[in-house]
Amino acid sequence: MTPKWFSRRRSDEYERDPIPLIVALDGFLSAGSSSVLAAEQLRTDGGEVVHEFDLDSMFDYRARRPPITFRRDHYVDYVEPVLQLTRHTDRVGTPYLLLAGPEPDFGWEAFAAETIDVITELGVPLTVGLGGVPMGVPHTRPPLLTMHGTRPELVDRKNFWNAEVTVPSSAQSLLEFRMREHRLDAIGYVVHVPHYLAQIEYPTAAIALLEAVGLRLGLEFDLEDLRARQPESITEIEQQIAEQDGEQVLAGLEEQYDIFSRGAAESLLADDASLPTGDELASQLEQFLARQRKDDQG
Repeated sequence: MTPKWFSRRRSDEYERDPIPLIVALDGFLSAGSSSVLAAEQLRTDGGEVVHEFDLDSMFDYRARRPPITFRRDHYVDYVEPVLQLTRHTDRVGTPYLLLAGPEPDFGWEAFAAETIDVITELGVPLTVGLGGVPMGVPHTRPPLLTMHGTRPELVDRKNFWNAEVTVPSSAQSLLEFRMREHRLDAIGYVVHVPHYLAQIEYPTAAIALLEAVGLRLGLEFDLEDLRARQPESITEIEQQIAEQDGEQVLAGLEEQYDIFSRGAAESLLADDASLPTGDELASQLEQFLARQRKDDQG
């Protein structure tokens, strides 16, 4: 019996190659639009649709409201939301799969089950998730990444963040959790985005994600467009900080980062009373999550 969540369009004739899969959804793990910008770079003009999800049963139209253009006396150019698994090649012709689009609002278990079915059918050797979360870090320092995986031996870089914390889940995190139960190999890179940039596009975060996945999978991506956008982005950020008299807070974040990167602390929290406290950073994160919930509710 065909599951009710099975996709409406699927390429059953597609060649089954052991190609890695990159997952970059637009949703909860998109601070700084990091995963969205990364997905834009990973999509190529010659990409082929391998699998399309029936997003109509997973998408909250009233909360997200896809845009449509009204021209004089009629509607045109409706931007239909799509969630697809597509096949692409990098700059030297090495293939990879990309699962990108809006994070499902409903049916997370069905989404995870369907994705696992496709991964199993295609013989995907490794799934790599990309995401971004807001943290108390400055934009004036190199971005930090947290790595995770379904097996300890898959995690090939040391995490600077060693704490255990309970966080709100996402469709992407649930997918990795279910893949672990199915003994499928999956890893993830989460870039730490300055909390004050969580709601705007931050190309630096996307570049960090793409460099990490490229190194891990042996892929070469064209990052020139993103790099070209960095100077203007940084200029706008610094102007905003100056206008809001945020230099002192930025200096505190920089000092905190430097102490932590030297190995003098086990987390992003420093002991100096002049730096942001754990409660202050937690409050900042809670404010971000509150904004996310408000956006989700329309």
